[in-house]
Amino acid sequence: MSILSDDMPNLEHATVSDTATFIASGAGVGLSPWAPGTMGSFLGVLMLWPIENLPLALCWVVWMLVAVVAVWSAHKAGESWGVIDHPAIVIDEVVGVWLAILVPASLLAIPMPSVSVMLGCLLLFRVYDILKPWPVNWCERNLQGGLGVVCDDLAAGAMAGLCMTVGYTVLASMGMH
Repeated sequence: MSILSDDMPNLEHATVSDTATFIASGAGVGLSPWAPGTMGSFLGVLMLWPIENLPLALCWVVWMLVAVVAVWSAHKAGESWGVIDHPAIVIDEVVGVWLAILVPASLLAIPMPSVSVMLGCLLLFRVYDILKPWPVNWCERNLQGGLGVVCDDLAAGAMAGLCMTVGYTVLASMGMH
């Protein structure tokens, strides 16, 4: 979301008032006055732990369902709060960081990645989400409503997951994983 400091939305207008705003705000985590996107990303990592022992295919199914709900809730919350990509909407960070972690888990054919890989994915995801290189910025600018809110984070998550996979592969080939 590109917002000039003069146009910064008032976080006081973001309140949890229904199911959509509850989900979009990550159960209120997005109302944090300090780095709500980062708080939402941490929430995403924490939310993976209960499902980490499920088969990987089932983790992908859960992720897809949550991603669909994320688009819906982000759209509804944006309408409620008067800013389509309001900073309090963090469900997009949740599904973005999940994607960042599921990519190396799938491509490397390993069980849910180690804590160090998860933290690496989290860090890379936040870098791509904040800097918004192409295609992240394209998604943000060209897709509308909840789809645009979520898809830029999915692009950041895919990029982070692929970079982590390459990094892990390189380190493993050097005997340093």
